[in-house]
Amino acid sequence: MSKAIDNLKRAMEQAAAIRPKVGGFPYLAETLRRAGITRNVWSLPACQSLFLSHDGPVAVQGTPLVSGTVDVPSFNREALIVALRVDQAGESTFPEFLQASWRAGVVRYDVDFALRTVAYFGSNGEEYVESYPAVEISQEPR
Repeated sequence: MSKAIDNLKRAMEQAAAIRPKVGGFPYLAETLRRAGITRNVWSLPACQSLFLSHDGPVAVQGTPLVSGTVDVPSFNREALIVALRVDQAGESTFPEFLQASWRAGVVRYDVDFALRTVAYFGSNGEEYVESYPAVEISQEPR
């Protein structure tokens, strides 16, 4: 296992241990940022995630949301915002959030841990950017 993979796994485990159910994403993001991870780019519907870090890039392949040939949903900013608020309230699982984002026409999203932003993109160049709050974490990542 590479240093980059080991570091990512440790940070994800630590984040899972401290992340609250409601409003937990900023805790995950801050834990990853403190571990030297700079960006996270998700490709939907493939559910492929690319983590960029000081130790090197790491790809994570999740379970795709669709199979075969499918139409890409039109970008729907309002539906995306609803999916975000439901997730932020702790009322959806991460797979449910990904599915709702896909149904809202998101084909990619990009988390910038330094700027504390997430940019969501549609297939025709549509974009919605949202900032997330800074949080304090009491212990340093191992």
